[in-house]
Amino acid sequence: QVQLVESGGGLVQPGGSLRLSCTASGFIFSAYTMSWFRQAPGKERDLVAGISGTGGITNYADSVKGRFTISRDNAKNTVYLQMNSLEPEDTAVYFCRVRKLGTDYWGKGTLVTVSS
Repeated sequence: QVQLVESGGGLVQPGGSLRLSCTASGFIFSAYTMSWFRQAPGKERDLVAGISGTGGITNYADSVKGRFTISRDNAKNTVYLQMNSLEPEDTAVYFCRVRKLGTDYWGKGTLVTVSS
């Protein structure tokens, strides 16, 4: 079955950096677009970034363009989110998602807290 496991969250000061990882299993990883979403307390879950199966196409939410970079290593079945210049507004639980045959699969998420 599809499994997604996020890691790399934590507490970081404003202006700092973190790299999130999401390791996948149960499907042909390289065949699917992978996405990162985030959900802040009391808010909806929003798309942060996505990357095509080959890694050749990426897209970002306007709020993170120029600060976050999504990448993937298909040999390791892992997608990454490099987050730089973090702001308090980036505080959220970050989830990775794969949409397979019309069904969305989610990891349990990793908490990122940006605070001094």
